[in-house]
Amino acid sequence: MKLSKIAQSAALEDKSFLLLLIIVSLAFFWVLWPFYGAVFWGAVFALMFSPLYLRFLKKMPKKPTVAALLTVSVILVLVILPVGLISILLTQEVAAVYARVQSGEFSFSRYFQQVYNALPAWITGVLDRSGLSTIGLIQERVSASLTKASQFIATQALSIGQNAFDFLVSFFIMLYLLFFFLRDGAALSLRIKGAIPLEADIKRNLFTKFTTVIRATVRGNIVVAIIQGALGGLIFWFLGIHAPVLWGTLMAFLSLLPAIGAALVWIPVAIYFLATGALWQGALLIAFGVLVIGLVDNILRPVLVGKDTKMPDYVILVTTIGGMALFGLNGFVIGPVIGAIFMAAWDIFSRARQSETVLPPSV
Repeated sequence: MKLSKIAQSAALEDKSFLLLLIIVSLAFFWVLWPFYGAVFWGAVFALMFSPLYLRFLKKMPKKPTVAALLTVSVILVLVILPVGLISILLTQEVAAVYARVQSGEFSFSRYFQQVYNALPAWITGVLDRSGLSTIGLIQERVSASLTKASQFIATQALSIGQNAFDFLVSFFIMLYLLFFFLRDGAALSLRIKGAIPLEADIKRNLFTKFTTVIRATVRGNIVVAIIQGALGGLIFWFLGIHAPVLWGTLMAFLSLLPAIGAALVWIPVAIYFLATGALWQGALLIAFGVLVIGLVDNILRPVLVGKDTKMPDYVILVTTIGGMALFGLNGFVIGPVIGAIFMAAWDIFSRARQSETVLPPSV
């Protein structure tokens, strides 16, 4: 009887401690949430550049702090400084485009009208039957969108200082955590693995999948985005389109959406060229978009992303779009990682069930 009471008391203590553990863990993540992007990208950069850190550490085995500092310095030079320079150019071009829109020199509604006037008769007939014989409704919506955009920019302009301060804080938190993730990442990973109540093989498979997917997704998507954005900006510059850095950057961001991304920028421009009589420019842009920009996505993305993750292209597409819808730009990594862990967990569960079925019943 006494042993039963002791066992019940121990079970109650275990449940109470588990409840406390859940509460403090949720509170910890709640405290970190305002800077989850900084924490996330610190961990991502640490995973991506851990081979470089290990190479430095091999040359100076007793100086992990110096090796971590050297790795962070390389990341600053190779990744962050170029992004900063592009951001400066992008800011200048955005300001110039916005000024042209405000002055009326750059008018979306006028371009829509030019495209509409150049449409074949059968298309305008379809629009007539649909009650869209004029594009007044489209112009009205475009004007309303531009008005809302102007109001949004004006509102945000009042808080640029605060936004810049928040960005700098997040940036330095990311660098600070990146240093410690590089230096202490192996020990931290072992502690996390030891705390997870799963079999060693399952934990090893899940952690391997997690690391592989993050490296493949970031490396593949970013390489594809950089190449497509650079090619798109180059052809826009060659054709004399204003603000090529802006449109190239936009194509780079949209190329994070597999198969459809960059085309959302260059196809409307090609249509405008064809509609306004610039036939060779439109034909060149279509040929370049399909044969060069499109092939980069069709050839490189499956090789860099799908090959390592062993995920079907449609799963990568859906998880990328869903992740970006939920988590913003961070979602292009978070979404595929969740998808890969989901598939790995169900694969482990399925194999475990099959092994149970194959085993003979115990006598």
